[in-house]
Amino acid sequence: MLDALLLLVALTLGPAVSGICDSASTLVGPCVSNSGSQVDLSAGGTVPGNGGAANPGGGVPPAGGGTGTAPGAAQPDSVAPAEDAEEEDCGPLNRCGGYTVVMIPDVTVDDLASFRPDRPTLSGEPAGFGVVGMPTNLVATASEQVLTGTLLDWDVTVRFTPSGYVFDHGDGTSARHSTGGSTWAASGAAQFTPTETSHVYRARGTYDVGVTVQYAAAVDFGDGRWRDVPGFVTATTGGYGVRVVEVRTALVEETCAEDPGGPGC
Repeated sequence: MLDALLLLVALTLGPAVSGICDSASTLVGPCVSNSGSQVDLSAGGTVPGNGGAANPGGGVPPAGGGTGTAPGAAQPDSVAPAEDAEEEDCGPLNRCGGYTVVMIPDVTVDDLASFRPDRPTLSGEPAGFGVVGMPTNLVATASEQVLTGTLLDWDVTVRFTPSGYVFDHGDGTSARHSTGGSTWAASGAAQFTPTETSHVYRARGTYDVGVTVQYAAAVDFGDGRWRDVPGFVTATTGGYGVRVVEVRTALVEETCAEDPGGPGC
């Protein structure tokens, strides 16, 4: 029971606590040392009424002063210090050590360099073509990915979730969307209907289109709890060429199939 109580105290201590011995408590006070990466906690403390002596048994002293143990509490000679525990100064009792709480490290996107999500796919409608002044529909596809590996000497699981899609239209403009878009057929729309991810080109030419997906990352250190990592991990796909042409209409007597040499054929 004492061990569980002391461990709970260690887990609730803030990172700035270093070398604290609670000698004013009526119960045994914990003795803590925090190096920044781990917290060492012992059962040392001082109990009023016994002349300032340490009460490693963790009990309340009997009436009249002196030392004692609460019913069911561990006897002093039954608590062995942790092997190879480094002795640290923790007040006049110098009783630090015995418990070690490992602190889970903070993670940045730079720490995830060895975990890379797959690149998105990129397509457009009409396939490889566009018309000046009319919407060209761009569609990117990316999905949630879960990877395992070692991070900062921990065995971890890393989750990447698509959060944003940044389209580079190749004409000097770009746009960020929360979705990768969908085809006209999937949305039930007619061709050249504007979509959330469509773009209108203003001049003829061939444009190199690309898309960068911003993935939100989270890390599980093996305890089933996902910890969000600030920022984004990105993956880019480029090289999708769009040839933009001009279209002119004319009234003709026959179709191009009927008269290949007709106007506009």
